[in-house]
Amino acid sequence: MVDRKPKKSVKQRGSRTHGWGAGKKHRGKGHIGGHGESNVGKRGGARKTRYLAKGIKPYGQSGMPLSQKGISGRAINIATIYDRLDTWVEQGKVTKEKDTYIVNLTALGYEKLLSGGSVRQKLKITVAKISKKAAEKLGIKAE
Repeated sequence: MVDRKPKKSVKQRGSRTHGWGAGKKHRGKGHIGGHGESNVGKRGGARKTRYLAKGIKPYGQSGMPLSQKGISGRAINIATIYDRLDTWVEQGKVTKEKDTYIVNLTALGYEKLLSGGSVRQKLKITVAKISKKAAEKLGIKAE
């Protein structure tokens, strides 16, 4: 007689309850909660984490920390400036001399100019920081 390894069962693999209905059934302890951590799974507690099911509230920080990279302060794209240009002229925040708009982004609360969008009209911009691409589009030297 040849000894063979018994074949692994493939039935009910990946099934949480293995055909016995609710998660608490067919435990061999009746319909009680069990011995350790008993009554945790009552009233849908099985779907919660262990501590929430017990009624313990989480505290402290949760989730991923915010990235420290990127732009500090507010930034604005060239396209957004053109979208808001008429409104700023009406409000007196931007002045127009002949065909050039004079925009002081620092006074408007922005710290950096980004390159999104295309240049459609002449702009004279005052801002603390400017991206390399935005400087190329406007034809100025970036520091």
